[in-house]
Amino acid sequence: MSIYVATTEGITVTAHPTYIDGQSDILRKKFVFGYFIRIANNTDEPVRLMRRHWFISDSNGDVKQVEGEGVVGKQPLIPPGEAHVYNSFSILETFEGAMEGTYLMRRESGEEFRVVIPRFVLRAAAN
Repeated sequence: MSIYVATTEGITVTAHPTYIDGQSDILRKKFVFGYFIRIANNTDEPVRLMRRHWFISDSNGDVKQVEGEGVVGKQPLIPPGEAHVYNSFSILETFEGAMEGTYLMRRESGEEFRVVIPRFVLRAAAN
């Protein structure tokens, strides 16, 4: 079980991917991966997660981009010293791939900045 961590401007993103064997189908080239994300605010002011931008690649070299508001339908406000935790999933056509990206965060002043989502490996039967 690998954990991936990146910190940008006092915001720490931790990713923990897992292979979901029970929902995958090797014969149909459907490999389902779950991932758990923790976004910790280590600053002295609240920040709001406004948008996400993911790059999802597989071992065939295909890269998909996913961009949109918030995460799992929310734009959470993360107070100082606290964290927002969520989980989601991705489906690949290959045994292995990777995900990485950024979150667009907003301070109370209205200033926006991007936070790195660390690159993490998706590997079938790797958990």
